[in-house]
Amino acid sequence: MEEGLLTTRFLPTDTKPTSNGSGGYSLADNLNLPSPPAASSLTPVLFSSTFVAVCGSFCYGCSIGYSSPVKTGIMEDLGLSMPEYSVFSSILTIGAMVGSILSGKIADLIGRKRTMWFSEVFLIAGWLAIVFAKNALWLYIGRLLIGIGLSVICYVVPVYIAEITPKSHRGSLASSNMLMIASGTAFMFFVGTFISWRTLAVIGAVPCVVQIIGLFFIPESPRWLAKFGREKEFEASLKRLRGKESDISKEVADIRDYTETFEQQTEASFLELFQRRYANLLIVGVGLMFLQQLGGSSPIVYYIGSIFEEAGIPSNLGLQVLSFVQIPVAILAIFLIDRYGRRPLLLVSASGMCFACFLQGLSFCFKDLPNLKALTPTLELTGALIGATTFTIGLGGIPWIIMSEVIPINIKAQAGSLATLVHWSTAWITTYSFNFMMEWSSAGTFFFFSGISGLTVLFVAKLVPETKGRTLEEIQASISHSFSVI
Repeated sequence: MEEGLLTTRFLPTDTKPTSNGSGGYSLADNLNLPSPPAASSLTPVLFSSTFVAVCGSFCYGCSIGYSSPVKTGIMEDLGLSMPEYSVFSSILTIGAMVGSILSGKIADLIGRKRTMWFSEVFLIAGWLAIVFAKNALWLYIGRLLIGIGLSVICYVVPVYIAEITPKSHRGSLASSNMLMIASGTAFMFFVGTFISWRTLAVIGAVPCVVQIIGLFFIPESPRWLAKFGREKEFEASLKRLRGKESDISKEVADIRDYTETFEQQTEASFLELFQRRYANLLIVGVGLMFLQQLGGSSPIVYYIGSIFEEAGIPSNLGLQVLSFVQIPVAILAIFLIDRYGRRPLLLVSASGMCFACFLQGLSFCFKDLPNLKALTPTLELTGALIGATTFTIGLGGIPWIIMSEVIPINIKAQAGSLATLVHWSTAWITTYSFNFMMEWSSAGTFFFFSGISGLTVLFVAKLVPETKGRTLEEIQASISHSFSVI
């Protein structure tokens, strides 16, 4: 084993990783410590903390779902051309790229709670700019500010949830992140077909205010407090999350030992992320983000109304149908993730996206064939429903969960910012180029996205580990070991 690898720092040199019975390796076994307690108590504080955190996820869903139903109203009221409206839709990703550079560092410097508060300031300012916009410039400023806030919130929410939840329930509680994103998107799709775009923007700001108020009543992440040596606050936060009657001594010892191990290392700089010791963590965490967006998830959401219209489906009808599908599927994913694990859901999701985009591409092929043209609306709507369903089950939220699980705390700021930057940079590329690709070939655009989803299936099958039922410390140690022995 190469000297300097994360595993050699983390595991005693006279021990060998032992299987934990689920294909991974137990940190407690390697350190000769008792295993952390199976903290299965779902306390009111844990539930309320998760709810407040995922209010930010609802804001995220509202923001990405806003541009599709309001397209006609904004263009008519402010006299925007199609290129100007395309800028409005895609400039959110520019703001998100800016915010992603700072997201990890901010979350490390001021804590997870204050970072969520920080992001909501940008979101509220952005929504207000859209509400009072008199021209395209103010629309652009508002959308840009929303993008900055979104990039921070989409990083810190899954990190916070992963750090406060016991391993037995981490997947299901973290999946509430995707449920709220899907709920926010579905809400905008449905309500946006009935009310004006300014009123919809006002509604979009409401969950931001709810989260700002709620943040005053929830604890800070115990793992973040432990990292900065705030021992009393660390134990108090964990005790509050696990319940007054719970025995947290073993979990405290495990987190403290893990934190002390990394205190022996200096905080990794951005360039140090690319050392071999972190290669596998970056491949898994960043690779999923890249493939998720290269598969066309963002432009399809932003322009789904236009896609329906081009396929001969009334956009309002298509959006309403999608809004009814997403929320039940997201609820189902909460119950599936801790039962079947992350990998199976990702494989099903990527396979479903591959098939869905293939159907959508086929629908536009049939559009040019007189004998098959009548099948275009049916195939397009079927493909969109399959895509929305399978994306919500896996690729929509699980990459964020895995990113928050596999990246150790000493590089979380830099690696988290990198993963978020890759996510939003790829989203900008696909969103900006989508209309040009559709002009080139509507069918070809969706066949391209189908191929990327097929590659995602292979990526997950070969490289992504299962993290179900293991502590964050166990996950990171086992992944590092598995890569170091290759």
